[in-house]
Amino acid sequence: MGAEAEVLFEQRGRLGVATLNRPKAVNALNHGMVLALLDQLRAWAEDDSVAAVLVRGAGERGLCAGGDIVAIYGDMLDGGHATADFWRDEYRLNELISRYPKPYVAFMDGLVLGGGVGVSAHGSHRIVTERTRTGMPETTIGFVPDVGGTLLLSRSPGETGTHAALTGAHLSGADAVYLGLADSFVPFGELPALAAALEKAVLEGSTPDDAVERFAHVPPASVLAGQRDWIDAAYSSDDAEEIVRRLRAAGGEAADAADTIGSKSPTSVKVTLESLRRVRGRSLEEALAQEFRVGVHCLAAPDFREGIRAQVVDKDRNPQWKPATLAGVDRAAVERYFEPLDGQELTFESKESRHV
Repeated sequence: MGAEAEVLFEQRGRLGVATLNRPKAVNALNHGMVLALLDQLRAWAEDDSVAAVLVRGAGERGLCAGGDIVAIYGDMLDGGHATADFWRDEYRLNELISRYPKPYVAFMDGLVLGGGVGVSAHGSHRIVTERTRTGMPETTIGFVPDVGGTLLLSRSPGETGTHAALTGAHLSGADAVYLGLADSFVPFGELPALAAALEKAVLEGSTPDDAVERFAHVPPASVLAGQRDWIDAAYSSDDAEEIVRRLRAAGGEAADAADTIGSKSPTSVKVTLESLRRVRGRSLEEALAQEFRVGVHCLAAPDFREGIRAQVVDKDRNPQWKPATLAGVDRAAVERYFEPLDGQELTFESKESRHV
């Protein structure tokens, strides 16, 4: 593919390398990139000359800052149909990665947010660095974690995933390993050598495991791990207002978390909490289908558009949420986000997921 392609593909020996190539946009995903990845990954899955896949981001800022929300904003003004089509293919890509028949190595360096988590955290070998800033910041823009993020965070230790989802916090590489979003910590400066070692390993008929193990370091201490006491105590409730009350009562860092949640879309906070609770014990396919349903309903609601406007269009950082408070979002309003889509439900090929 040409140098201007938004995803670059090459084969180095028996290693297939996919490079997200929109560095000025921190490699934010659009529909064309998702379709290109789907096509190439399917081809490599059937190609005996490819033994493993490496996914990375171009430039110095990160693997992927998420979906192209400016494009989503423009599409919402035109009905949101293109965005729903984008998500349908993106979530099928996430599902394919989760059951990929060959080792799938993701360099989760720099920014790895939203959709960036989707193209990395479902893989078999997930590498973070000291520069990693990852997370699911959707409540900041009036949306809800997707790309399988609700399932991943529902499986995190204790209630740390609930905390990460509701606050939308940017997390370190060490926190990502602790949450279960990543496997190994490798210093940024050693990634080129690791890529070369991966190429050599698969060429010689080995797996990426030994190469990753040689370069992996013990990660720094996870901040979230040290906050488990107040996180578990506060977020064990299934009621968002009660969670905020407990956080404020705990004071200190917990009260700061309450303030953070208070700045997010109240509707998004409540729908996110409900999403996390509903996916517990479910499959990735079921989680993605639920996220698609919720996402399509978000396209027709005011907060998603308003959140993008405030954060990246007008950049006034002053969203006017409707309703403006958690108390204003009743149970019926939350449940509407989970209502079936008439003839539009997300479906997958009938194949068992590789990762549990």
